[in-house]
Amino acid sequence: MRLLIIGATSAIAQEAAKCFAADGAELFLVGRSAQKLQDVASDLMVRGAKRVETFLVDLNDFERHAAMLDAAITAFDGIDAALLAYGTLGDQRKCELSVAETMREFTTNCTSVIALLTLLANYFEGQQRGCIAVITSVAGDRGRRSNYVYGAAKGAVSLFLQGLRGRLSSAGVSVLTIKPGLVDTPMTAGIKKGLIFASAPAVGQGVYRAMQARKEVVYVPRYWQLIMLVVRSIPERAFKRVRF
Repeated sequence: MRLLIIGATSAIAQEAAKCFAADGAELFLVGRSAQKLQDVASDLMVRGAKRVETFLVDLNDFERHAAMLDAAITAFDGIDAALLAYGTLGDQRKCELSVAETMREFTTNCTSVIALLTLLANYFEGQQRGCIAVITSVAGDRGRRSNYVYGAAKGAVSLFLQGLRGRLSSAGVSVLTIKPGLVDTPMTAGIKKGLIFASAPAVGQGVYRAMQARKEVVYVPRYWQLIMLVVRSIPERAFKRVRF
């Protein structure tokens, strides 16, 4: 497999990449830290990757998206799948106080992803095969007072993917929405850990399995599907009083 991983230095992306490396995949890694990209690339080669290339970019720079995709296609003479695995868990209170902060978070977690998906969709549609997988979040299933800016961004991406899945189904292109719950990663370092936290390796392996099986929507770990079913069923009158 020739796999493009956007946000390749994130903890979940690294764990999923390890699974693909063990299969001898060719991996094109995209991130914004040259040193981290090189460290991840070296590790994946040791783990069995056939070939690893890297590309340095700030994904909020929309003008460079096309160049990044062209570089991946040129490097491997085409790509078979793409995994989008990046985002930021911003400070909700700062967003409430600042339009600029809100739009910065929304750009990173939503509009930059949609911009990339538009390019990827056109590429894979023309190829008439492939897989697009995107890590969103259970936070996008319902707006909570503690992180509604983040949740709204992830929810918008999930809805966009639903429409994209319908568009590309006849082209033989798989579109996968991955909804992790709480995961023990650097992004959640400031959050007290509890029993429902999952490990990055477990979630990364879940991403790998879902892509291999050409799933459509998956919650990882699976128990989050039940948790969010309950959360979505709470009447709005009661839900708006819940402080979490």
